Amino acid sequence: MAVAFLSTVPPVLARRPLTEADAVDIWIARWLRVRRKDLIHRYGCDPRRLYEIWEGERFAGARAKALDVFEKRYPGLMDRVDFGAHQRFPRDSHEGQLSLFE
Repeated sequence: MAVAFLSTVPPVLARRPLTEADAVDIWIARWLRVRRKDLIHRYGCDPRRLYEIWEGERFAGARAKALDVFEKRYPGLMDRVDFGAHQRFPRDSHEGQLSLFE
């Protein structure tokens, strides 16, 4: 079933747990710069599930598998993609910056 171009999440995919194959696809989509909003819609999941995958809390080996698959599918993009670790930047203010306004 091709899910990539559907405008609504099929009932089969809605509210099902993510699998390791999904995690591999989510890593590949991240490297291809697919928007997080589109991934949430595609898999019908909470955004926190994506971050659990990207931070290695769930499916820890999926990143290495995704890298192998990415290299086979997109060999011409290997030197153009940043495969660095996921970093979270909190939206709350940083206490160190308050001293700039005193």
